[in-house]
Amino acid sequence: MASATYASVLLRSHLRSLAPLPKDELGALKRAVSELGAIGRNLNQIARAANQGARVGGIGQDEFRAILKICEALRGHTKSLIKANAASWSSGNAEPSD
Repeated sequence: MASATYASVLLRSHLRSLAPLPKDELGALKRAVSELGAIGRNLNQIARAANQGARVGGIGQDEFRAILKICEALRGHTKSLIKANAASWSSGNAEPSD
């Protein structure tokens, strides 16, 4: 992150009592959400095949369901973080209501 950008984010964060993520970090979170969605879809396909009687080596159905649930929860929390970040940026641009 460039020095001027860092200083701007730091000042804005302190003046507005916000903690917005820099653009690169927000982009990384969005990519992580996308990857978690792909992992969840793959696990769902494996779990579906296991439920239909296909031979799936390694872990059982209960473990697949647990992993899928964890991925969905992590994706949901990450999406919430991104939404909160976007809201903090837009609310930080509003004029103070004195």
